[in-house]
Amino acid sequence: MKTFTATPADIEKDWIVIDAEGVVLGRLASIIAMRLRGKHKPSFTPSMDMGDNVIVINADKVQLTGNKRNKPNYWHTGYPGGIKSRTTGQILEGDHPERVVMQAVKRMLPGGKLSRQQMTNLRVYAGADHPHEAQQPKVLDVKSMNPKNTRSA
Repeated sequence: MKTFTATPADIEKDWIVIDAEGVVLGRLASIIAMRLRGKHKPSFTPSMDMGDNVIVINADKVQLTGNKRNKPNYWHTGYPGGIKSRTTGQILEGDHPERVVMQAVKRMLPGGKLSRQQMTNLRVYAGADHPHEAQQPKVLDVKSMNPKNTRSA
């Protein structure tokens, strides 16, 4: 047997749309990360950008288990004493709730140039509308994959 290694000519990228309404954040992020890397394909090659283009809608309606809505998220401004924090609940209720999903997916990918390139294939929208209808994305129903993927508020 010869080991198959994909070349850029072998790569076929699909467009996937995922509705995040009522889905648990961690489970959603792991499914998105797997799709972005291309690990669901039999021709997966770790050193190539094999993954699909993923569109996530209703990111503001994602569910969190436990007491994670009160978990602080820290960042630093770069100035002395510039540590800042905001809870996950405050971010979800703020102007850019899609950042919670983006950060969760980013942290599930390995660090490096390839992961940053794969993150450009992710588009997250807070509402139900997205401008990618021309790409004819296929719907991936994350809710029906596993009953643990959903959680009622």
